[in-house]
Amino acid sequence: VTWVSYAGFATDRYHALAQRYLPKGAGAVMTFGLAGGYDACVRLVEHVDLFSHLANIGDARSLIIHPASTTHRQLTDAQLRASGASADAIRLSIGIETLDDIIGDLDQALARAAAAGSA
Repeated sequence: VTWVSYAGFATDRYHALAQRYLPKGAGAVMTFGLAGGYDACVRLVEHVDLFSHLANIGDARSLIIHPASTTHRQLTDAQLRASGASADAIRLSIGIETLDDIIGDLDQALARAAAAGSA
């Protein structure tokens, strides 16, 4: 993971807006960048077990999406970056599963994606 964007972090560029419009907290959606770019992101999505690969947010289930290969695939690289959906970006919507299960699934998927990329 090379970067994280979450409005709940004081250092995030959207933190002030989140505090203003979301007084109960920034919510369960976050985005992060993955070393290895587009191909690594596709592999990560292929290797999750708990997360559902869906484009919506706010579900009771944890969701994962790689916008550059799905919802934003028709955009150029410049348009992807401008939209916040760069080739290395993964978006998560965290559901109601246990924290250990969520972290465990991400850990194993990151490890499997990395191993598949080095093969």
